[in-house]
Amino acid sequence: QVQLVESGGGLVQAGGSLRLSCAASGRTFSSDAMGWFRQVPGNEREFVAAVRWSGGPIYYADSVKGRFTISRDNAKNTVYLQMNSLKPEDTAVYYCTANLGGSMWSFRSWNYWGQGTQVTVSS
Repeated sequence: QVQLVESGGGLVQAGGSLRLSCAASGRTFSSDAMGWFRQVPGNEREFVAAVRWSGGPIYYADSVKGRFTISRDNAKNTVYLQMNSLKPEDTAVYYCTANLGGSMWSFRSWNYWGQGTQVTVSS
């Protein structure tokens, strides 16, 4: 059974940093895209960042470009999201995802999801 487990969320002041981790089990994703989405109540899941495969193309939402960095460690079957210069508008539940089957910008294209981790940025 495939599982994605996020960790690293929490409460941080504006301007601060957090590092999210997502450990996958049940299969390896070394040849698959992995990524991060976020969601606030009442909204659809929003694309944050993705990496096609280890060492492959990386994509960011415009709202996080220059502040967030996605990386992956295939030996650990883990993807990370380093978030710097956090803003209150970054507050959301952050979801790890893997195995892309369409447009990476749409949450409907991804096949595996973690349970989510809350990130709250205070002003």
